[in-house]
This record gives sequence, structure tokens and C-alpha cells, in this order.
Amino acid sequence: MKFSELNLNTVLLNALGDIGLEEATPIQEQVFPVAMSGRDVVGIAQTGTGKTISYILPLLRTLKFSKQKHPRVLVLVPTRELVEQVAGEFTKLTEYMNIRVAGVYGGTNINTQKQVVYDGLDVLVATPGRLIDLTLTGTLRLKSIQKLVIDEVDEMLNLGFQSQLDRIIDLLPEKRQNLMFSATLTYDVETLIKHYFYNPIKIEVAASGTPLDKIFQSAYSVPNFYTKINLLLYLLDVQQGMDKVLVFVKSRPIADLLFANLEEIFEDELGVIHSNKSQNFRFRMVKEFMEGSLRILIATDLIARGLDVTNVTHVVNFDMPDESEAYMHRIGRTGRADADGSAISFVAKEDMATWKSILELMNTQIEVESMPEDVDVSDQQLDTEAPEIAGKTLIKTPKLDTTKGAAFHEKKDKNKKVNQGGSYRREIAAKYKKPKTRGQKRK
Repeated sequence: MKFSELNLNTVLLNALGDIGLEEATPIQEQVFPVAMSGRDVVGIAQTGTGKTISYILPLLRTLKFSKQKHPRVLVLVPTRELVEQVAGEFTKLTEYMNIRVAGVYGGTNINTQKQVVYDGLDVLVATPGRLIDLTLTGTLRLKSIQKLVIDEVDEMLNLGFQSQLDRIIDLLPEKRQNLMFSATLTYDVETLIKHYFYNPIKIEVAASGTPLDKIFQSAYSVPNFYTKINLLLYLLDVQQGMDKVLVFVKSRPIADLLFANLEEIFEDELGVIHSNKSQNFRFRMVKEFMEGSLRILIATDLIARGLDVTNVTHVVNFDMPDESEAYMHRIGRTGRADADGSAISFVAKEDMATWKSILELMNTQIEVESMPEDVDVSDQQLDTEAPEIAGKTLIKTPKLDTTKGAAFHEKKDKNKKVNQGGSYRREIAAKYKKPKTRGQKRK
């Protein structure tokens, strides 16, 4: 269905035309009439299906001009990056409307955000923590909220925002319209719906847990961190089309360690992003990845929801996620907007239970392949990968006898070597060199 067939006014149609959108996606087509009717909505759709615009259009279509200071529409999202993304979409679609939009999140100067709120808003996009901070200062009042949107609610609950959500909803007027959007429908999400939604209409474009058909999924059995690096380098070197690759790891230390091992090989084509990085650094990494300056971006799960990047050719699960639902959000970064995508998972022995639960969630079968023969299996392990030995006791190093005077012997030749940053990294760099960038060169 074309947007012109929906009950949209000229200003919204013109804004959609400016950003090159003519046809509505299934979630946009189905949500619009229900949201326009004033009913509560629960939308279940995979990432990349256009669910952000699916709730922005009916919200703006029913929002009238007003001079009141306090916002009438509140959108809650889990991450700073998602605040920027959603607020940006609102801004694009209000190009020909006199609607005031702002996004607020932690990690930045609250006084600047207090001034923005004080000046007056119609639409506020926020993370739960910063929203509560602004209400506690008395700058922000929520009694004027007419419509509440909770986006990526399953991730919000996974991140521990349940108590903040309860607190925020208690501050809202009882008479309001609720819209909630998620990629998966978990038990906690169902509980939230039961407590705060009034007889909602459920719109499910794809069955919960079903992957996008455009994503080709594969998996390899890989024993440890350094072997994973060998396999990643091998795939980047031999597979065609790995032009924009998003690599997911399980923690911030692993992200930094992987970056340190690959930086010498990929130089300016490699980036890393996680919650310990500054906000400006994170935005810069996303911008460079979107523009194609970076070929590879290493990320943690926390960042997965805030990345709305087009043309991601491959998602690599360098580490498997703890939750099966998180796998869906990871692979949803590729295969967006009807484009083909590929998801590759490195499955260690301890990940097999998680892998089985992921396959059950998706109701599919994916064989875990053996590694290619050309990939070396590394004996080097991280401390967290070393097997525990039952009954192992630490042997204390004996104290040196300091009465014998200074050492009289010459250093051995092997101890005279200069530290050059780790032999492992140099050996890998020499073996694989810098992989050739496949596909068209970017200007």
C-alpha cells in the first residue's frame, strides 16, 4: 500500500516524499488505522521492518498545534543511540509542521536538557533514567502526556529498567493511549502489557522469534578466542561481499581486546563501540560505519538496539549472546529493507545449550560446521577459557636471598629482545596481511 492511500495529510506526505518513502511496510500499514482509532497497540515485528515510522505517523497525524510547554507525546527507548535515531525520524517527518521535538539521555549535561524542556516541547524521546532525573528536578511534568510509546521494550526489561518503567508510568495520567513495540514477546513483556495496557490490539507481522527470510545463517564450531580471530580473518579474506561487517562480542573487555588484535591489520577500516566509550566517540563510530569509512565495527549487545545502519552485509556473532532473544536483535542489523544479509556465528562448546534454544525459538535447523582446514587452531587461551583443575593449589614463589649481592651473570640472548607488541599479532598480520576489500570502491 502506498502512503497516499492512508489517511495522511499533505504535510506528512511531503515529508515522506523528501526522504524517498512512497510505500508503507506491512507493520506501518497495519498499525496506522488502529493507532488512529485511539486503541492501545502492541506491535511485534523484527528490526528493519519500519516500526519506528509505524508509530510516528499516527502520532503526528493526530497531534494538533499547541503553545503549552509540557510534552503531550512521550517515547521511551533503552539506549542513547536509539534516542538520537527516533528523535531524528520525528524531526524529518515534522519538516512542514510546527511541532517541537527533543531527545534526552544520560551521559550529557543535564542543564542543557533542562533548558530544552523548559522552553517547551510537544514530543519527548527519552531513556528512562534521564527522564526520571528531569522529573525529580521539577523541570519536566508528565501530566500532559496523552500518548505513551515504549519502543524495544524487551531489551528495556533485559537491561533492568522494570522499576524505572513502573515509576514513570505511575507519574502519567491514567487516561492516555499506550503503544508498545518489540521484536520478541517474552513473559516479562506479557506481564507489562497485562498491568498497564487496556484491551490492546496485538499486531504481529512476523511470528515472535522468526528471523527475516532475507538473512542467510551459518555457524562454526570454534574452541577459543584466538582461534575465533583466525577464523574471522580467514572469512574476511576469502568471502566475497564482506564490505560492512558488524561483529558482536559478549563484553567490553573482549571488545577492546579484539580491537587491539585487529587494529594492526585493518588500521582505519576498524572501529569499536560499547558503553564505556564517550558519547561523541560512539556517535562518530556509528557515523563512519554508516558512511562506509569503517569496514568492520566491533560492538556489544547494549549497542545493538541503537544501531540503525543500512547495507550491513554481515553480522558475525564472535561470542554467542546469553539470551536467545538477543540473537534476533543482533542478526536483525543485516537483511534490512528487503536487502539480503548474512549472519555467521562462532559457537564454542559451552555455547551449545544457548545455540539449541536459539534454534528452538526460530523453529529452524542450522548445522554447526567444522572450521575450514586452512584456519589454524590456536593453543593460546584467555584466563577465562583455561579449564579449572580440581584441587589445584598455588605454589608461592620462594623469596630471593638478597645477601649474595648483585647479579653477576649476563642476560641470556632471549631476554635481550625488545618487546614489539606481541608475537601472535605480528604472526597473524604477516600470514593474512590486510584482506582485500571486496565489492565496489567507495568514493
